[in-house]
Amino acid sequence: MIKSIIKVGGMSCEHCVKAVTRAVSALPGIGGVAVDLKAGTVTAEHDPTQSSLDKIKAAIEEQGYDIV
Repeated sequence: MIKSIIKVGGMSCEHCVKAVTRAVSALPGIGGVAVDLKAGTVTAEHDPTQSSLDKIKAAIEEQGYDIV
């Protein structure tokens, strides 16, 4: 497992946290997801052979948020 921190724009409320957490957690090989609204970051622990950083970013973008 590796830990990746992704800067995300457009998150502003608890709904945003739940949407992003749900989308990233649904990917294979995800060990944990933490969303920090104040910092505008998503931290994901993941197995890069199952879910690459690009797949995680795509899952976040599919929820309507921007990767900064």
